[in-house]
Amino acid sequence: MAINFKLAIAVVCLAALLGCSTSNLQVAEVGSYHVGGRAVTLSGLPEKELLFTPGAPPLKLNPNGDFEVEALYTRYTLLANPKSRYPLLLWHGGGLSGVTWETKPDGAPGWENYFLRAGYSVYVSDAVERGRASWARYPEIFKSEPFFRPKKEAWELFRIGDTDSYNTAPAQRTALPGTQFPVAAFDQFAKQSIPRWGTNDPATQAAYDAYVDKVCPCVIVVHSQGGNFAFNSASKYPDKVRALVAVETSGSPNPDTFDFARVKGVPMLWVWGDNLGKFPFWGRIAAQQEKFRGNLIAAGGIGDRIVLPDVGIKGNTHMLMMDRNSDQVAGLIDQWLAKQGLKK
Repeated sequence: MAINFKLAIAVVCLAALLGCSTSNLQVAEVGSYHVGGRAVTLSGLPEKELLFTPGAPPLKLNPNGDFEVEALYTRYTLLANPKSRYPLLLWHGGGLSGVTWETKPDGAPGWENYFLRAGYSVYVSDAVERGRASWARYPEIFKSEPFFRPKKEAWELFRIGDTDSYNTAPAQRTALPGTQFPVAAFDQFAKQSIPRWGTNDPATQAAYDAYVDKVCPCVIVVHSQGGNFAFNSASKYPDKVRALVAVETSGSPNPDTFDFARVKGVPMLWVWGDNLGKFPFWGRIAAQQEKFRGNLIAAGGIGDRIVLPDVGIKGNTHMLMMDRNSDQVAGLIDQWLAKQGLKK
């Protein structure tokens, strides 16, 4: 599909100047729930005596019994008169939660707000092990200990600064030239980082599949590590996923074995920020995603791509939904979804 992205950019900018993003929202319902997961019974674990509240007597804690684990949490805002035909599901990346899509670290409105005002009902989820989806005991249920992302890794892996440009002192960090990330808010962003486990992908996929089965038909917008789960859910429910937008996705099923015929009716869009070529890790990921996208197109599907610097938008990081120009990027996605016939 031929898309004039530079014209789309001009339209998005004009809409912002006309104040489209400040219109009042007419909300029909706000709610939340957990979906998926399984029941587990633990036994044989020792009791402990703990003081739960200062000033109260200690209580015996018995860790044995029945538990509900490995569910996904979602919060939704349904518009009274949506302009979109289907709700938008926002899926986060690794070591993060649904906060990715909410208010940005610098206090500016995030993509949840943008897409609500663009006419989409929006669901924001926390995957298994993240945020309000909660943890489970390990090694009894989660089979490994969690691991945590240092700020240095986030600064460099997310292409905010170059290799070895991070410093504990904020004033001594060196960001990439022209970065769109609000670097003064980086430490605020780091507060969003939460532990993750390397052994929970099957449980996470099962919960996402249950989520799609319950909520959709829908459109999925997925970031980074979440991409693999989204592609698999689209393959399982191709009649329910009406489009998939892969934002800087770092994972996908094996393009040599994936059944692209199942998803050729699901339009897909890949969105990439700047400076991919400076980092070999991201160069390899982008090449793998190009193979995946090419195979989708060869199977007869729609596999479009926006590389932001190629359309004149420069300086975006891996966290482009938090960058200063994130509304401009969201506007391009909105334009693409409209071209797929997904808006009324």
